[in-house]
Amino acid sequence: MKIAVVGGTGDFGANLAARLVEAGQDVVVGSRDAERAKSTASELGAAGAANADAVHGVELVVLAVKADAALATATELADAIGSTPVLSVASALRFTKAGVFPGDDERSLAERTQELLAGPVVAGLHSLAAATLAGGRADGDALVCGDDDAAKQLALELASHVISGRALDAGPLASARALEGLTAVIVNLNKRYRIHAGVRVTGLA
Repeated sequence: MKIAVVGGTGDFGANLAARLVEAGQDVVVGSRDAERAKSTASELGAAGAANADAVHGVELVVLAVKADAALATATELADAIGSTPVLSVASALRFTKAGVFPGDDERSLAERTQELLAGPVVAGLHSLAAATLAGGRADGDALVCGDDDAAKQLALELASHVISGRALDAGPLASARALEGLTAVIVNLNKRYRIHAGVRVTGLA
């Protein structure tokens, strides 16, 4: 599968791209800075390009930029992405002295991204962090949700290459509200117990 990782020079994007390259996938690292994208890509054994060029001719676009840049990036790339499926991996979070909370908007970041793009948006990998991908496949399962079955299958296939557990279908795109909120729970666990928590679903054969 040919995959563009937009935001591929950031910690999460670069580690995700590295795992996908290891799994034999055709990866294009995207960045606002084309030269930075090419530099990171050369270290990973991938191709690199400016975001608008990276998304051309791929089967799946991973929107791996930070949450506060996700909507602006989706708007900027909407024409270049066209009808290509997009995997949204970011979560809008509020960091306070009392802990980390989900964002204020009742809609998920993935749902708001869908409003900006012509093609289908799916959401997933919210239980994974850059640190868990840095050393190899992340431990645990990965949850993916979306309304377009074909796009969801692409995202599930991608997820299967970067985790040690299972890539699981978590239902419609509206489920992204829960998945993104789960990120806040995981961050709180990591801070309290000084770990890199993941998710493993029990009861499945």
